[in-house]
Amino acid sequence: IRTDKLKGAATDAATVIVSGVGSLFGSGKMKKLEQSNEELHQEIAKRDKGIDDLKAQMQHMQEQHGRHIRNLQGIHKQELEAKDKEISRLNTILEKAFKWFPMLREMLRMEKLCAAIGFTKEMIESLLTKKEAIRCNGRIYSEEHRRKFDIKNDVFKVEKNPTDDNKLMLTINRQPIGEWFKEQFNKLRQNIRCPIQPQRKSRGMKL
Repeated sequence: IRTDKLKGAATDAATVIVSGVGSLFGSGKMKKLEQSNEELHQEIAKRDKGIDDLKAQMQHMQEQHGRHIRNLQGIHKQELEAKDKEISRLNTILEKAFKWFPMLREMLRMEKLCAAIGFTKEMIESLLTKKEAIRCNGRIYSEEHRRKFDIKNDVFKVEKNPTDDNKLMLTINRQPIGEWFKEQFNKLRQNIRCPIQPQRKSRGMKL
């Protein structure tokens, strides 16, 4: 009797399981599960496509950026080559000018010296272009001695070097400026026992 009861219970349990499985596969829950699974696959496919599109877009941007950089490098190279050619052309012209006008190099040297001393453009033009003497008051700067020296009613002029007709010199009261600076510096050393400190260059020229 007990064996029969156990067999009957097992049969009932199997029937319930089969019935439950059949109910599951035959119900709307299975359809919803299949639909959810399909939607999940679509989302994954959409995500994968989005990633692929993003990769393609990034690659395109990198290629475009690379082309832009190469174009800029090409333009820069062309500009440098053009600049080098222009500099070479100007140097050639300048060398010819030095040959045709031997005093031009000296004029440029005098212009640089006058500017370092502290002369204005107008004063330099009077000295070099108009070949005039100028009378000045104020202070002038010596690059050699790295300090300023006072001047009062002193006359400056650009003259030919008496020992070399192809050279020019700047004079102050008809004395070469280099000699004048040296004299003034020696006077200061004699008057002051302590070492003379170099001074900063400054403008202070008056006609």
